[in-house]
Amino acid sequence: MSIVTRTGDDGTTGLMYNRRVSKSDPRVEAYGTLDELNAAMGMVRALSSHGFVRDSILALQLDLVTVMGELATLPEDLERYQRDGFKVTGPDFVERVEAIIRRIESEGVSYKGWATPGATADSAALDVARTTCRRAERRLNGLAASGAPASQNVLVFLNRLSDLLWLLARWVETRHEANASPS
Repeated sequence: MSIVTRTGDDGTTGLMYNRRVSKSDPRVEAYGTLDELNAAMGMVRALSSHGFVRDSILALQLDLVTVMGELATLPEDLERYQRDGFKVTGPDFVERVEAIIRRIESEGVSYKGWATPGATADSAALDVARTTCRRAERRLNGLAASGAPASQNVLVFLNRLSDLLWLLARWVETRHEANASPS
């Protein structure tokens, strides 16, 4: 099977269960931005020398795949989606993010220079992921504003995830500052 299907040449794309919508549909904008976020988080994982960051990011990327699948399914197909064995975003997604946040906060982080990303390659990549996550939040809110149902669990998950990505960037910078030699 080839990646070239030609089915999108007319400006549409496929959702789950052979549903077709415009590539500019708010639903596609939302899960497409999550795909960008997943790629940005992959960059973080590739750049980071911190096992804690890499492991946390990988687990969150797996959660994002679930969220993207849920968003690529029309509301009228969600029951079938779950019956077919696919997971939807639940409160446990938020709980996992909050557990990582609590761990980081218990270790202490510095907020020095937080408004100027780029102290390290991995903290800068985390800030790119964070801003992409915030855009995904806006896209999902746009989907809801268009009249389509939006999962409250997904909205809360993305809000917590963007907080976590910001905090992880500060965590990385704090460790960098602690290991930097005086000039």
